Amino acid sequence: MTELVARDVRVAAGGKVLVDAANASLRGGELVAVLGPNGAGKTTLTRVLAGILEPDSGSVMLDGEAVAALPAAARARRLAYLPQNRPLAWPNPVRDVVALGRYAHGGTLGRLGDADRRAVDAAIAACDLAGFEDRSCDTLSGGELARVHLARALAAEAPLLLADEPMVALDPRQRFRMAGHLRSFVDDGGGALVVLHDIALAARIADRLLVMNDGRVVADGMPRAILTERLVADVYGVRARLVERAGHVDVHIESAL
Repeated sequence: MTELVARDVRVAAGGKVLVDAANASLRGGELVAVLGPNGAGKTTLTRVLAGILEPDSGSVMLDGEAVAALPAAARARRLAYLPQNRPLAWPNPVRDVVALGRYAHGGTLGRLGDADRRAVDAAIAACDLAGFEDRSCDTLSGGELARVHLARALAAEAPLLLADEPMVALDPRQRFRMAGHLRSFVDDGGGALVVLHDIALAARIADRLLVMNDGRVVADGMPRAILTERLVADVYGVRARLVERAGHVDVHIESAL
């Protein structure tokens, strides 16, 4: 089983420590939600885990190999990355954007092999995009476009997925739909680490929460084990009411402190 492990990661820039002595891990069959306020270090840590940013100290290992030392294509076949900013340079059809996920396997537009086409079709189906294949991406809603980008990542067929705020700017219904797609990927054996701002949704869908504040990991564990009203207050500066219900924790944000 593919496993990603970060130990004592530290990243500094411009005289400011962005991530400090952070530990994190991800393996198949689990959905890890990364929580924390703006500026907590979530995106920086995710980029380090993806091998895009090399830490000043500490290590990130993918099945015992240094992530940053892996060739980009080899890394992409084992670790898909969905960044926070996902601009499209031109109005591509949906199928072409999803097919970009096959580049790590040698697939190029117009020259996809049978395995590439099957992977693209499966990713389109997994993200409820059947019927959208020929639509230009500049005609899609925010929720539809978010699903296209997730499908592109899934088309890589990597066992692990890192997604930085894939639900940003989505309405509640679209957030739950996106959560369902991520949950299906994990239930099929994949591992997903997802940066989220929605504490309540994270507590409902994640197997494990990794909570950051001021560049440090301040809590890591199952939602029912680590989520407390005090933790939410200390990290977010808000008053919350937590209710255990049907095997998960309901989080109700009531006011600022």
